[in-house]
Amino acid sequence: MELRCSVQKYAWGKTGKTSLVAQLSQGNSTAPIVEDDPYAELWMGTHPSGPSVIKSSNEPLLNHLLSNVDSLGDEEKKVFGTDLPFLFKALSVAKALSIQAHPNKKHAEELFATRPDLYKDPNHKPEMVTAWLGPFEALCGFRPVADIKFFLQEIDELAAVVGKSACEALVKAESDSEEMQALRECFSALMNTSEESVASALKQFEQRIPSLSAEKKDALQCDLFTRIAADFPGDVGCWSVYFMNYVVLQEGESMFLGPNVPHAYIFGDCLECMACSDNVVRAGLTPKFKDIDTLCSMLDYQAGPVDRFRMQWSTVDEFCQTCSPPVPDFAMARLRLPASATVDKAYGLPVRSNASILLILQGQATSAETKEDLSFGQVLFLKAGQQLTVRVKGEQDLIVYQAFANV
Repeated sequence: MELRCSVQKYAWGKTGKTSLVAQLSQGNSTAPIVEDDPYAELWMGTHPSGPSVIKSSNEPLLNHLLSNVDSLGDEEKKVFGTDLPFLFKALSVAKALSIQAHPNKKHAEELFATRPDLYKDPNHKPEMVTAWLGPFEALCGFRPVADIKFFLQEIDELAAVVGKSACEALVKAESDSEEMQALRECFSALMNTSEESVASALKQFEQRIPSLSAEKKDALQCDLFTRIAADFPGDVGCWSVYFMNYVVLQEGESMFLGPNVPHAYIFGDCLECMACSDNVVRAGLTPKFKDIDTLCSMLDYQAGPVDRFRMQWSTVDEFCQTCSPPVPDFAMARLRLPASATVDKAYGLPVRSNASILLILQGQATSAETKEDLSFGQVLFLKAGQQLTVRVKGEQDLIVYQAFANV
């Protein structure tokens, strides 16, 4: 079944036709692209904040699942009930998203019970991000402590807002537990510094940057800092550049972000798959509510290189790969069928024991089952056990990403 999916026009999204999300939306919508509008996210799934509907009937996908429970796999229903456990997204990021983290399941239930105005559902939100159409930039997890110490020693303005005692505690820390506690104190002190002090320190550092040598600017990642500061002047989140790993994912590379991992996407296009939730705890780089106390208390303060978050894809056959994060809520597969496969060759996608959602990211094909054409931007729902066999059309390779429960 083909789906029509929701577009979210958040302020940080790329505008008009420059947005992958806007381009994809044309594949399952008749609404014209508005060039000045930000097209930030395409949501594929059943989340109530942006539910997908069946194109042929306009019926919400969730309603269809409730009345056709055989669409879901047996194990999927046993673990998650009669709803899809995942939310599949495409994102087009023009400027940094908020410094954020997502609660674990127990904490999500507590936040939803006590503050449903801010936290809209009781689910956790582990997520996997995959770069598409070139490099994708992000901040992710705390840097190695040695890097943070270096920045605190080199940037007086940063050390001033963190505070002398917190900086000294980090410098003196020796064991892993001492470093984690000291890092918690440093980051919490930074996030709780008055807005006036933060803005003043940021301005002082920005004014000092032009006088630095090219080598020093590079060592202090001044280009990254000034890009973010230009979009969020005076925001405490600008300093997070010096606490969190900066990572650039190349096309097709992936990361998995578990509960309580601090992160912020900076620029580029990506695909995301996550547990079906919209719970976000924010504390910087956003005009939205900043729940600083909750964020600082929940964060994973384990420090280290960003490679610990990278995910590897496994080869199924010469055309298909899969990636299974360490959660039951979701996994992903991707298919690349070369245009040369058009010579009387049909490819059957691996049959899944659970329901899945497919997004066509490039190329054209014909379904052997329905004889219908498939093309860029179309989103398909396959019920558990359903076969899809495709023949490539045209001169482009066919590229498809698929999300499904990991049980």
